[in-house]
Amino acid sequence: MTYVVTENCVRCTYMDCVDVCPVDCFRASDFMLVIDPDECIDCAVCEPECPANAIHSGDEPGMERWVAFAAEHAGEWPEITAKAEPPMDADAWNGVEGKFAAVFGSAR
Repeated sequence: MTYVVTENCVRCTYMDCVDVCPVDCFRASDFMLVIDPDECIDCAVCEPECPANAIHSGDEPGMERWVAFAAEHAGEWPEITAKAEPPMDADAWNGVEGKFAAVFGSAR
């Protein structure tokens, strides 16, 4: 199974996870990252690197929607292979409930 990026990445996008990924499976939008489920090798090195605790195993209960979201967008969003600067207001958005719907227009 793949690892997935969940709602708390929205507007935080710290990207510490990108630097440790051995297969460069992260994709980026202006608002969050996803992990390409076809490229993820399930190594788990990204999970502990996420300061926002937004990365989880796709095998965990409730992660199906994030696996589907990643599969939908991984082919559309560009690959990111190196950490970039997070948004200036990343810390202010960390832990905010409902931010996925605010940015993407639905609770998904």
